[in-house]
Amino acid sequence: MDTAEIRRRFVAHFESHGHTPVPSASLLLDDPNLLFVNAGMVPFKPYFLGQETPPYARATSVQKCVRTADIEDVGKTTRHNTFFEMCGNFSFGDYFKEGAIELAWELVTKPVTDGGFGLPEGRLYPSVYDADPEAVELWKKVTGLPDERILRLGKKENYWSMGVPGPGGPCSEILIDRGPAYGPDFDPTALGPDMPVDLEDRLLEIWNLVFMQDSLSAVRSKSDFDIAGSLPKKNIDTGMGLERVAFLLQDKENNYEIDVLYPVIEKAEALTGRRYGADHEDDVRFRVVTDHVRSSMMLIADGVTPGNEARGYVLRRLLRRVVRSMRLLGYEDPALPELLPVSRDKMGETYTALHQDWERISTVAYAEEHAFRQTLRAGTTIFDQATAALKKTGGTTLPGDQAFALHDTYGFPIDLTLEMASEQGLAVDEAGFRRLMDEQRQRAKDDAKSKKGQHRDASAYREVADAMGAPVVFTGYDSVVDEGSVRGIVAAGGVVRAAGPGELVELVLDRTPFYAEGGGQLADQGVIELENGARVEVLDVQSPVTGVVAHHVRVLEGEVTPGLAAQLRVDVERRRSISRAHTATHMVHKAFREALGETATQAGSENAPGRFRFDFSATGAVPASVMADVEARVNDVVLDDLAVHAEIMTQKEAVASGAMALFGEKYGDRVRVVSVGDWARELCGGTHAGSSGKLGVIKLLGESSIGSGVRRVEALVGSDAYRFLAREHVLVNQLSETLKVRPEQLPERVSDIVEKLRAAEKEIEKVRVQHLLAAAGELAAGATRVGPVLLVAHRADGAGGGDVRALALDVRGRLPQGEPGVAVVIGALDGKVSVVAAVNDEARARGLSANGLVRAVGPLVGGKGGGKDDVAQGGGTDASRIDEALALVETEVGRVAGG
Repeated sequence: MDTAEIRRRFVAHFESHGHTPVPSASLLLDDPNLLFVNAGMVPFKPYFLGQETPPYARATSVQKCVRTADIEDVGKTTRHNTFFEMCGNFSFGDYFKEGAIELAWELVTKPVTDGGFGLPEGRLYPSVYDADPEAVELWKKVTGLPDERILRLGKKENYWSMGVPGPGGPCSEILIDRGPAYGPDFDPTALGPDMPVDLEDRLLEIWNLVFMQDSLSAVRSKSDFDIAGSLPKKNIDTGMGLERVAFLLQDKENNYEIDVLYPVIEKAEALTGRRYGADHEDDVRFRVVTDHVRSSMMLIADGVTPGNEARGYVLRRLLRRVVRSMRLLGYEDPALPELLPVSRDKMGETYTALHQDWERISTVAYAEEHAFRQTLRAGTTIFDQATAALKKTGGTTLPGDQAFALHDTYGFPIDLTLEMASEQGLAVDEAGFRRLMDEQRQRAKDDAKSKKGQHRDASAYREVADAMGAPVVFTGYDSVVDEGSVRGIVAAGGVVRAAGPGELVELVLDRTPFYAEGGGQLADQGVIELENGARVEVLDVQSPVTGVVAHHVRVLEGEVTPGLAAQLRVDVERRRSISRAHTATHMVHKAFREALGETATQAGSENAPGRFRFDFSATGAVPASVMADVEARVNDVVLDDLAVHAEIMTQKEAVASGAMALFGEKYGDRVRVVSVGDWARELCGGTHAGSSGKLGVIKLLGESSIGSGVRRVEALVGSDAYRFLAREHVLVNQLSETLKVRPEQLPERVSDIVEKLRAAEKEIEKVRVQHLLAAAGELAAGATRVGPVLLVAHRADGAGGGDVRALALDVRGRLPQGEPGVAVVIGALDGKVSVVAAVNDEARARGLSANGLVRAVGPLVGGKGGGKDDVAQGGGTDASRIDEALALVETEVGRVAGG
């Protein structure tokens, strides 16, 4: 049974039992605790936490998930994947334990011919929390299994929580016995409280049923928590690993051999000439390749781009581990163009957007591989320098901190460091490297732990929403002034009954024309006047939970209490200015896609009064000619004065109409589509100008990189753009008057002036160097004899490193041939000290070393340096001790040469 059929049967089973099928959410959700969606229940968290009211009593989904805690361990076992799909069914206060057990058992045991999975009952073992006797009886009742077939396990195995105060509860797992080939024989009645490690492959968990019944007041660890009481509504959250069930039903050994993953391994075998199953180390690499290829592709598809922080860093690691693993398998050529399409063809059978958006996905991935291949070349150079220095000192082990720096700073993988060190007969301080890696991981965990629980406490907003009984009505599309009623006041401590002058609180009204920040558009500001004479200033507007609009206000005068009628007035000029910016963003997005192709998709934006920034996918800098073309295009549309209008339609209708949906945005079943004429069309909930002509003028200020594969354009619109252009015009006029040329001749005239300045600077530099070197002969002639050695120790104020080096070498060359000679010049320029020592062959024969002299004087001038025996260079920051340093040079020469 292929994976797509397993997915289809799962959804069909629960849909036939009254569950609403919910499409997979994006891997990226606005959750401060998570980089990515890592479990099937994550999109439903607001319902389980009581922050929002679920629109259905039963739901089912097959959710895309990514877990990144142990990326470096992926492939070492066959049980886990970075990207995986979690099949789940959910009940929100509807059925509970018995219903969940019945539905799960029916699907896994029902014959294949009847739409089930047909797993043999004789090999299935339910497990329960050992303090949940109710679950034991229900399993026996539903399945008819004897008591000894039901495993009792402890909190660590069979109790679920989110890791923070909130809902929790016991859980039951369905495990399948894979037979004695996968682990020792066992006594079901003697297991617990923990599952023995040597049985993890034999007793394989395929489905986890969470009975969410408890309210937890404190969670100290997975097995140490406090239960405050029972939840008012008992919920069900289950998760069945799609890949695990697939390898069982496809009669494969593990996740990596199923129909959607193994083709990548087969392609890697063909490219490398090696065979999966022949060598353990190679097998790990093959598994890393197939896992990370799929995971990277799915992350890019959902809008992630490679970077050095957070989600971008995870993606970068995954892609680079593919390249590294293929290299270790002996494949040196670009690998992703060969492997990624294989994964696309398999996953694209379900996720058709992979085909539709392939140009962008592949462009991002291939660009990252190209960049990493360059990194490998640079890292190899740094590695060679480190090992050369190590060998010179007689060392045989590369320090752990250097291996860590190669890995962390330069992206050079540790296994390549180990491989290359071994080739040179060197060892690596792996223990030191692992210690530094562990410290880095611990810092990351501590940071994540500190952020856990930063989930916005939505209970106060939920309390207000429940009291209202209906969502806040937004009227701002049609008006900027409206009347409403105060329905709730929220302060730091929760819901309050009143607020007085000077207080900062949040007001929730039954209707509002104020736009809450979202979709890249900044919030409205303005004033609310109450019927009792109280006035508040609206500073910000947010939507903390669905259906609630919270106005962040400062009370200016009077007292605000619930129930008061209010007049709400939006700052009209600010609103219009922001709306113009938002419409301009849509237009610039469309123009860039016309100029650069469909891969130039929006990756973020901010629409502020009179200005906007627009981020989009691109593999390199945008040429100035393209920027000019885009600016001209959007201003032509401004002159066309196209009507801007909005329509409400289904998502399917919106996509069919050509509307763009943006990454990271959440859309309901019915969506709002904003169109600029018939030219630009996007799904958007923001406010806009009435027509393109209202924008006046759009001025692109420039573009820059904000991460791998992402460019940012900043621009002005309306009066802000006009004022900018007016200032530019004044500046051009001033330059024209000063240089006595017409404006159109300015570039040529300025270029001519710059060329003349450069020529003059070169001439001045030539004269300065000639003057500096003219002193070389005089210095050589006045050399001091220190024993058998002729020494020139000279202070050159106003000379930088290059001049100091040139002078020292020239002086050495002018010293009498056949006699030991040393030239040391110390210069000072702009607070920086430069030291250069040059020693001839005769002086080196007497034991003198330029490297030794520079190292000796370095500490005196507040620095250090080094080099070879004939020439060495150093630097410092303390020019006040140059004379002491020169005296020390004479002492050192005398000491070494026997003078």
